[in-house]
Amino acid sequence: MSRYSIKDLEKLSGVKAHTIRIWEKRYGLLEPQRTDTNIRFYDDDQLKFILNVSILLGLGFKISRISHMTDDELNREIEKHLLEQSKARDLANEHKVNGLTVSMIELDESRFNNIYISALTEVGFYQTLSKIIYPFLEKVGIMWGINEINPAQEHFISNLIRQKVIVEIDRLPTKPEREEKVVLFLPEDELHELGLLVAQYFIRKEGFKTYYLGQNVPYTDLLKVSKIANPDILLTFFVTSIQPNNAGEYIEKLHSDFGTKKLWVGSRPELLENVDLPANLTILNSIDKLLELIK
Repeated sequence: MSRYSIKDLEKLSGVKAHTIRIWEKRYGLLEPQRTDTNIRFYDDDQLKFILNVSILLGLGFKISRISHMTDDELNREIEKHLLEQSKARDLANEHKVNGLTVSMIELDESRFNNIYISALTEVGFYQTLSKIIYPFLEKVGIMWGINEINPAQEHFISNLIRQKVIVEIDRLPTKPEREEKVVLFLPEDELHELGLLVAQYFIRKEGFKTYYLGQNVPYTDLLKVSKIANPDILLTFFVTSIQPNNAGEYIEKLHSDFGTKKLWVGSRPELLENVDLPANLTILNSIDKLLELIK
């Protein structure tokens, strides 16, 4: 069982911590558990509950009404209103993101596939990837950062998504429509490849020539490949391999060796907040930023 602080619930659900505390006192909505040292925490079921509450709040429900609902009633109301309201597209996407979160926590492949097929049928793969899967991966990143999912859960959901993305990449034309060339890589000891695969799909979809090097790329190999391919853009992600104490050094090395290239870097905001960023480096702080750059 995972343990979540009230701040973790805020990050994952979007409901402010002080609001959750008020709901606890006024409506008995959640009852935090306590450690042996009397520290409050919440479990997976309570996380799932607050995710569903946030959906109903977005649909216009009052918290006083929600507080009297059972879990089954919560689920029925969400399903009913998401079907009834055409304006609920963004809320429907949020519901799917939350559903993917639950499927990861419970290792529920059937639930994952149902959500994926539903999204694919409704909006196609491109929108499924940009509006549902990528926001979900951002949430996974938060949960990973606060140690509230274990490696098995992360690997389980990542491999399911990875299979879908690879199939769709293979369906894209291999002949580029544009002149720009992009090298996609992860630094040495960086093994979280899924975000890079997602970027590969979007960039290939827009007609760029790509060189996909994948995870754990030695820096010397990056130099060799770049000398052969002569890319216009290098794209990478920092998840666990680059830390605040060596982020500046790695960025400086990239700038020194690839000063005439565009550098696109996906990273946790706090990792680079004290780093002097060169003019040729762009931070990919959202999927919208990547899509803006490649359009």
